Amino acid sequence: MAGVALFHNLKEKLLSKEKIVIHHRLESVKILPPPPGANDPQLYGDITKQAISLAEIARPNNVRTLCMAITEDDKYSITDGTPSSWSGSIDTIISGADDDTKRLFFISAGNVDFSDMKAGYPDANLISPVQSPGQAWNAITVGAFSNDITILDENLKSYHAVANSGELSPYSSTSKIWASKWPIKPEILCDGGNVATDGSAYMDCSDLSLLTTSHQHLKHPFSTICATSSATAQASWIAAQIMSEYPGIWPETVRALIVHSADWTSEMKRLFIAGKDKKGYGRRDLLRTCGYGIPNLERAIQCISNRVNLVIEGEIQPFAKNKKMKEMHLHTLPWASDILRSIGETPALLKITLSYFVEPGPGEIGWRDKYRYPSCQLRFDVKNINETKKDFLKRIDVKMREDNDRGSGYSGSTEWFLGPQNRDVGSIHSDFKKVNAVDLCDANFVAVYSVIGWWRERTNLKLYDKKVRYSLIVSISTPETDVDLYTPIITQIQQPVSIPV
Repeated sequence: MAGVALFHNLKEKLLSKEKIVIHHRLESVKILPPPPGANDPQLYGDITKQAISLAEIARPNNVRTLCMAITEDDKYSITDGTPSSWSGSIDTIISGADDDTKRLFFISAGNVDFSDMKAGYPDANLISPVQSPGQAWNAITVGAFSNDITILDENLKSYHAVANSGELSPYSSTSKIWASKWPIKPEILCDGGNVATDGSAYMDCSDLSLLTTSHQHLKHPFSTICATSSATAQASWIAAQIMSEYPGIWPETVRALIVHSADWTSEMKRLFIAGKDKKGYGRRDLLRTCGYGIPNLERAIQCISNRVNLVIEGEIQPFAKNKKMKEMHLHTLPWASDILRSIGETPALLKITLSYFVEPGPGEIGWRDKYRYPSCQLRFDVKNINETKKDFLKRIDVKMREDNDRGSGYSGSTEWFLGPQNRDVGSIHSDFKKVNAVDLCDANFVAVYSVIGWWRERTNLKLYDKKVRYSLIVSISTPETDVDLYTPIITQIQQPVSIPV
């Protein structure tokens, strides 16, 4: 894992003649000693916290990305998406509920067992749930996709790769069988290699795995790695590049940029959507198996003339005393209206991602109810075409007053690829819609508002006046490469306006 976290794609680095520049360093803490001194699984949450503290105390000034690729044994694992004591501890660690320090944390989704692969591909993935603590709301849970399909090993002539290039890796577990109220897991996919099969047996194969450094480097410098462990290490490398590019960036923003940059391959869409997208079920399957897709570092850190990312970091007070809603934020989107009108019916893509951290409710009472687990929940909505600003604010006001997380009122949800029923779970929400460029002139307001959470409900704890940070990313892109959206937009960025309810 260290070799992947350091080099990302070692094979590519070795084949390149360019100088390798590394902008980050590695630390490691081992938290799972082998028997007989193995740790009690019931204490994994506290042990994870201690492990992180060891690194932070040793070098308090380092800016970190946390990467963990271990999951609970089936004996202890919770498989329905319900928070566990381990995932709850990780949510506390990430949110900084105990020490006011926010953290970025990557966790592996866990692997499909070879014995379960006899159910067939991708059915084995669908019935293999993401393993604890991968259900942590604040963590980025990483699944795997397959890239390599060629087997050169002479001893495996009768074997072939299970998945095609660009498809979900046979190793990757999913949240397909979870209740829809729990977070989307995994959020992203990185390269986890492929599995070799002769039709009855399944096995690892070095030709279908990633090249990396060996822990016995004096004997042989290289080794291979596969499954969600390699994928998680790759994701942490991507985060390190973003943090190096933008020093001081919030962990919530790095998380948002990674998810916002992700997309599905055509192979993934074919596998999970084709022929079964009636009422959006295919899209839900795609989301619950492949997350938001494969992240793209270039899209995450760069704007170009015809693709612009607007990044907003804000802080909002969701609630007031006596269980009343407190604030919403209204952001004006500085679109280049003249340019959008000039290209008229040219297709354009509007994409929005909202990222924030929740604090898990004290104790585990009520954790099976998603309304009692998170401290607060945030949502985004965009002004519809032909909707006035006044009507838009009224619609958001109604949603905030509802006693659930869905709200009411038309939000143009049929235009969004995922829609609020799929995206509004967990603590990161991302969606996009394709419209004519000229229609984006009317979609010039986006609201960030709060819905129910235990900060409001458990008034005896007197946390109803706390604030929560959030990162909002809004991007527009067009296929027209000669259109300059960036220059006029960068001059119009405005501050959010707080609207009392």
